[in-house]
Amino acid sequence: MVHAVLDAVTKDVIERSKKTRETYLQRIDEAASKKPHRGMLACGNLAHGFAACSATEKADLAADKKANIAIISSYNDMLSAHQPFETFPAIIKEAATQAGGVAQFAGGVPAMCDGITQGQPGMDLSLFSRDVIAMSTAIGLSHNMFDAALYLGVCDKIVPGLLIGALSFGHLPSVFVPAGPMPSGLPNKEKVRIRQLYAEGKVGRDELLKAESESYHSPGTCTFYGTANSNQMMVEMMGLHLPGSSFINPNTPLRDALTAEAAKQVLKFTAMGDDYRPIGHVINEKAILNALIGLLATGGSTNHTIHLVAIARAAGVIINWDDFDRLSKVIPLLTRIYPNGSADVNHFNAAGGMGLLIRELSKHGLMHEDIITIGNDRGMKQYTQEPKLIDNQLVWEEGTEVSLDPTVVGSVEKPFASTGGLHLIKGNLGRGVSKISAVDPEHQVVEAPAAVFDDQNDVVDAFKRGELDRDVVVVLRFQGPKANGMPELHKVTPPLGVLMDRGFKVALITDGRMSGASGKVASAIHLSPECVDGSMLTKVRDGDLIRLNTQTGELNVLVDEDELNSRVACVMANTEHHYGCGRELFDSFRRAVSTAETGAINMFNNE
Repeated sequence: MVHAVLDAVTKDVIERSKKTRETYLQRIDEAASKKPHRGMLACGNLAHGFAACSATEKADLAADKKANIAIISSYNDMLSAHQPFETFPAIIKEAATQAGGVAQFAGGVPAMCDGITQGQPGMDLSLFSRDVIAMSTAIGLSHNMFDAALYLGVCDKIVPGLLIGALSFGHLPSVFVPAGPMPSGLPNKEKVRIRQLYAEGKVGRDELLKAESESYHSPGTCTFYGTANSNQMMVEMMGLHLPGSSFINPNTPLRDALTAEAAKQVLKFTAMGDDYRPIGHVINEKAILNALIGLLATGGSTNHTIHLVAIARAAGVIINWDDFDRLSKVIPLLTRIYPNGSADVNHFNAAGGMGLLIRELSKHGLMHEDIITIGNDRGMKQYTQEPKLIDNQLVWEEGTEVSLDPTVVGSVEKPFASTGGLHLIKGNLGRGVSKISAVDPEHQVVEAPAAVFDDQNDVVDAFKRGELDRDVVVVLRFQGPKANGMPELHKVTPPLGVLMDRGFKVALITDGRMSGASGKVASAIHLSPECVDGSMLTKVRDGDLIRLNTQTGELNVLVDEDELNSRVACVMANTEHHYGCGRELFDSFRRAVSTAETGAINMFNNE
């Protein structure tokens, strides 16, 4: 039986989404009624579409004898998470042929790395790259040659963008194919220690680069639990990955077998067969809430308080931060993965991984089992199993029923916290979110004078000058999507961590982002309305007393209301971040973007 609060939230989301979901389903069902789309192409169109295929493939596609799989990939060989995808198309094409289908590489999408652009001009493009990826996905599929699609992506904006694009072709059955995490390197806690020493000037650049290189050292996804690995968790919780496939290392026989199996699996669900499973029906209200629940139960990335909202809206489903907050009160924290603990995702997978997490949540009615998935059993039943290679054959066996390391994966009876890792924050400074799963209880309530900045570099400079050596609430303004594309603000993380370690009470308040790597400092982020739209943050002055209580979700500047209202709002003075490094090309995005709580969307409208 589903938990009463989950049941209530689900009913609210379904009722709230009734009109938009109905409109969306009508559109994709109409597209499905025209199947297969190749049959509608003129001879010249079709000839262009399979000109590079073999003679056999041409005959099969011309006669609509076999299903054709589109491959949409984020491959590039500069980024470790995406480099393994280089070999995937060949594996997929061979597997599709063996299973009686055809596969074509339909298109690539851009994939930028926040780890490279942190604190750099390119980070101002990061959030908007999600929508570019969604549009690139649609372009790849727009030739109407396909009966199904495989999506190859991992990292921060890539998977949300692929999902949004896939949902615009919601009549196509779809499977998401991960690359897997790199093997474990330098422990994350040691990496953070070196970063803080560097921030204090106690080690040099050579020592810092050595530590970073030992942490990020090979092909595969970074192993800390940031947005990239939160993506993989959520996609599996929604039933779009093969069961247990999220955290299998790249360049291993098991990884390659799962990639081949994804091609065979998606062929089972095309409209040419009798078990049609289009992604637009797979991703419904319950699937979206499963992803949200997984985020809370694992202390996942705050970025998904934006991305999951946008993904849901692409499917005609309307969720908001109140839904996150209501569920957070009943979903316990079940994992300790860095930055919420010392383990990485390889350790999490070894301790029981996704199968154990899903088993725990299902057993206690804390997720929806009755969704359509791409598993053999249609629902979530198979997702407690784990894949194995036995005599070179891919099989699924029931996973562990108990944690193999209780310091990494807990249970509902013995959670790491009784509530989820994300809280809604509200008060006279607006609405935002806070991730407290990595913040020790003694640091979750901060009351201190404000230090106001409009650029994260200025925060770092003030720290170096010793001006922040005190109890302080750093207010970082004009960091929202309309102002500068809402870059992540991790440049301020090491200095604030140092201040906290020195015994000061420290917090960060901003209309910007911190993401899945949000660490041990209490924060209220994504504040809405953003400063460009008249946030009360623009009336905060240096020295104003601010109280942030992440436990109760309260954020207030302790200034007399009449005094606060009488102040003249500050306006954004610096527009240098609108130019250079390609940022001038995104002016239309900044002007059209919606709020953080509505997904920072620039495109579709199902209303």
